[in-house]
Amino acid sequence: MHALDILGDPVRRRILELLAEGERSAGEIGEDVQREFGISQPAVSQHLRVLRESGFATVRPEGARRLYAIAPEPIENAAAWFDPFRRFWQPHLDALGTELARGRRARRLAAEQDTAGDTDETDTTEPQED
Repeated sequence: MHALDILGDPVRRRILELLAEGERSAGEIGEDVQREFGISQPAVSQHLRVLRESGFATVRPEGARRLYAIAPEPIENAAAWFDPFRRFWQPHLDALGTELARGRRARRLAAEQDTAGDTDETDTTEPQED
């Protein structure tokens, strides 16, 4: 099965997102995925098996639990497949990054001016004596 076939399934993508946060037990994965997708535990187990057999996930026993972890190499290989296509969107992403940086800078400068304006306004009234 091609990496994009594996990643094309939303349940498997979600499992990989969960595993990207760190190692998780099959039960933890099952609870999250069942709640989010409304599928059965056997269906979750099938997705875990596909991820394991395709090399996207590893599993190790710990007592009665099976702990799953993400295997980075297949993810890296899938990402490399996109390299020839990056030229189509990379300039747009670079431009977006520039605009976001400009917006942050403008907000920072405006906040600094507001702060400087507040310190310039000193209280010139003299205390009143009774």
